[in-house]
Amino acid sequence: MTGNSKIAIYGALAANLGIAVVKFVAASITGSSAMISEGIHSTVDSGNSLLLLLGMKRSQRPPDRGHPFGHGKEIYFWSLIVAILVFSLGGGMSVYEGISHIQHPEELKDPFWNYIVLVASMCFEGASLIYAVREFNKGRGKLGFWEEVGMSKDPALFAVIYEESAAIAGLLIALTGVFLGHYFNNPLFDALASMLIGVVLIIVAITMVKESKGLLVGESADRAIVTGIYDLVNKEPKVKTLYFPLTMHLAPNEILLALDVEFDKVMTVNELFGTIKKLEDQIKEAFPNVKKIYIEAKNFDGRERPWMVDAVD
Repeated sequence: MTGNSKIAIYGALAANLGIAVVKFVAASITGSSAMISEGIHSTVDSGNSLLLLLGMKRSQRPPDRGHPFGHGKEIYFWSLIVAILVFSLGGGMSVYEGISHIQHPEELKDPFWNYIVLVASMCFEGASLIYAVREFNKGRGKLGFWEEVGMSKDPALFAVIYEESAAIAGLLIALTGVFLGHYFNNPLFDALASMLIGVVLIIVAITMVKESKGLLVGESADRAIVTGIYDLVNKEPKVKTLYFPLTMHLAPNEILLALDVEFDKVMTVNELFGTIKKLEDQIKEAFPNVKKIYIEAKNFDGRERPWMVDAVD
């Protein structure tokens, strides 16, 4: 995680807090179901930003006896909680609000303030999304944008991108529902818009749950990193057999690496340690996010001996 990730969350938090208040005021004036759903959406997003900031802070605690690998995975736990809140509070309540207005329709009032609030919200949400996308693009690979987002290991950024994208989609749906409702003088369109907003949030929540779950249970580093490490170590002349590297993300910018290597048998102990240190330095230079390295040396002098190297910056 970077300072820019935190700035993206602060920006989203400020935008959502202000927009939520304005949306609820507009909803109370106009009686729009879609506006109530949008107010709920912005309120949930505000709470989610606070939870992500909490997760970022707690994940940066140093290792201790109970957590020797640190607390980096805590950010993944809180991103999972965020996804659950988007699903239940955001999606569930928006669908419920739409169903409630279908069962008990309310007369639509002057939509002027709805339009003002929705257009202003699009500007604020769009600015927040653009900033998050710009920060994400600084470190993205050569694949498609959404494919790279799906592969991202930083919940602080991908959560903001997913939520702000859902916010823009929700605002467009709300704007359409408000317009059609008043054009045809039928509150059904407004209620349907509320339900569609809920569906969008549920889809986004399921996507975020999938991403967070994979990281929480121990997702590997990107294939390009794993393949790069394999090629780098395999070029060493004293390495006879290299088994596929095992990696796991301990935090967005912290990777655990385990290597199972068969070295040349005709080596002294000092030569072995020197080769391991050389490989360690090369890996850390080429892949700075690899913070902890464990190398198990096999078939050295006809026997199997584990040599543990802990690379901690």
